[in-house]
Amino acid sequence: MSQEIIHKINDPRGMHARPAGQLVKLLSSFESKVQMSVAGGAAIDGKRLLLVMKLAASQGDELKLVFDGPDEEKAALDTAEFLKANM
Repeated sequence: MSQEIIHKINDPRGMHARPAGQLVKLLSSFESKVQMSVAGGAAIDGKRLLLVMKLAASQGDELKLVFDGPDEEKAALDTAEFLKANM
């Protein structure tokens, strides 16, 4: 069973390069697969920086992440904490 989180981006600059890079680094540390999308858009591999940047998530957009794998619970919890602190 997969884990899902939805985070509304609060940063006025949206998801810019630095936090996007930090997010991809965090997601890459987990074994679970991570699918990411913005407000009903197509899902992308959350471990690929160029794809994450291509989402062009802006302030107010809802970022949806779906985790599927052996460490999905920890991945979802750690990612939710990161997003609250950085975006």
